[in-house]
Amino acid sequence: QQQQQQQQSRVEVVVLLNNSILTTGENEKKGVVDPVLLPDWAILDPVLTVSLPPKVTAATGIDAMVHAIEAYTSRLKKNEVSDGFAKMALRLLSENIHKVVTGDNGDLEARLAMLKGSLYAGIAFANAPVAAVHALAYPIGSHFHVPHGLSNSLMLPHVLKFNAKDPAAKAMYAELAPLIGGLLSNSSSSSSSSSSSSEKVENMIAYYQSLPLELGLETQLRQVGVNQDDDIELLVTEAMKQTRLLPNNPRQVLLDDARRIYEEAY
Repeated sequence: QQQQQQQQSRVEVVVLLNNSILTTGENEKKGVVDPVLLPDWAILDPVLTVSLPPKVTAATGIDAMVHAIEAYTSRLKKNEVSDGFAKMALRLLSENIHKVVTGDNGDLEARLAMLKGSLYAGIAFANAPVAAVHALAYPIGSHFHVPHGLSNSLMLPHVLKFNAKDPAAKAMYAELAPLIGGLLSNSSSSSSSSSSSSEKVENMIAYYQSLPLELGLETQLRQVGVNQDDDIELLVTEAMKQTRLLPNNPRQVLLDDARRIYEEAY
């Protein structure tokens, strides 16, 4: 009975978000968004994640980080509620992702923190939709059958670099950078409150370039079967069809922009 009570103490019951992603046909993903998709409850049980392979844990963890970052910088529907959840999510996820991937596999406290972070990020982007990282990641998943989290991880640092050239996006990234636990521990002097916005954003981009490597994930499109000569144009064409997502990006993404981002990620 005591063990059962301890088990129950690790379980969080919470509400979730209102969308679903479906594969339509062989090589296309589309999102369905409607209030009727909202569940009454969601149960976050870290015990259920213990057997998850490390690479899946890593990719889904970075995916949740992308949800938080893109919600915080969402151009059309960014709001105080989504901002609050995005910040809480990014702090929890960044402080615990190494623990659950490379640390003690049975660290249920860290795993519950990751689940909470994922949930908070989900609530954030349900209210302030995701943008270019997802738009450019979708074709990688649908055409090359790369898991969604890994697709997002591959595109994240390159989209961050692209967006950071926009002053408003750069300012928002600078606000998020101090929340990233790994960034603070690895670059404390550059991530301090006295450092410039440019330093904070540069460190944030560097963090998301190195994090996948540290967690054992692929970091280049060539590593997941994309051919530079034949496939980049396909990805560009398909990404520009993501008209549900691209308008949410803090910086406009044109066709040539998408091509350069994919080439940098190759």
